[in-house]
Amino acid sequence: MLRFLLLVSFFLLPLSANAELRLLMFEQDGCYWCGRWNEEIAPAYPKTEEGRAAPLQRIDIFSEYPSDITIKSRPAFTPTFILIKDGNEVGRLEGYPGEDFFWPLLDRLLEPFPEYQATKGGS
Repeated sequence: MLRFLLLVSFFLLPLSANAELRLLMFEQDGCYWCGRWNEEIAPAYPKTEEGRAAPLQRIDIFSEYPSDITIKSRPAFTPTFILIKDGNEVGRLEGYPGEDFFWPLLDRLLEPFPEYQATKGGS
């Protein structure tokens, strides 16, 4: 009976869309470096440990931002990648330095988070 009550109470708890890591990509039409990122990284990103831990959400730099996020400052140029945890900015990469540098920089941003650690090693 206790297990049943715990299970029911789990499903009745409010679920927050913010209780996760997300990687926001601020982009704009005609952005050369956004295009490079789209060619070099985008096809693989959702299949990687990084992509599983922090799914990508694209945002046009000139549009209104989602109401469920708080960022420290408006991005100045594109692409800008902002790591969000529980709806708040916890890290940022400004610009796209190329494929060889992007992954290590992103790894450094994600390293402290258990969600990322849980994806390592094929789990």
